[in-house]
Amino acid sequence: MVRYGYTILYITDPVKTRSFYHGLLGLPIKAEHGSYTEFETGTTVLAFNTKEDVRSMIPYELPDKTGQQSIELGFVTDDVQQLYETIRAAGHETVLPPTEKPWGQIVAYVLDPDGHLIELCSPVSSSN
Repeated sequence: MVRYGYTILYITDPVKTRSFYHGLLGLPIKAEHGSYTEFETGTTVLAFNTKEDVRSMIPYELPDKTGQQSIELGFVTDDVQQLYETIRAAGHETVLPPTEKPWGQIVAYVLDPDGHLIELCSPVSSSN
């Protein structure tokens, strides 16, 4: 049996990343080892590390630039507007203010310190 265990995204500044995901989003820190940080998100771990650290551990040349956006992280919250405003007030780039989708869900988009696309969304109602 195979199960999905974790996601690791590559970053440039561990301090800024911890500030965004722990300080602004409120995710509990599960583990920290140098530039590597794991956050509790439920059943799957979300982790971050610098490319330099990964290059020192495995024989794989990670590119310096990731190119076009190819991942989106979604975080469910009961107050999308408040979280969006908190992130905006902290100086992070925003993409889309809170918007109601046809199915009733509220979504907003921001960028984390490394430009990863972050969706802030309300829970999806089972009646929608």
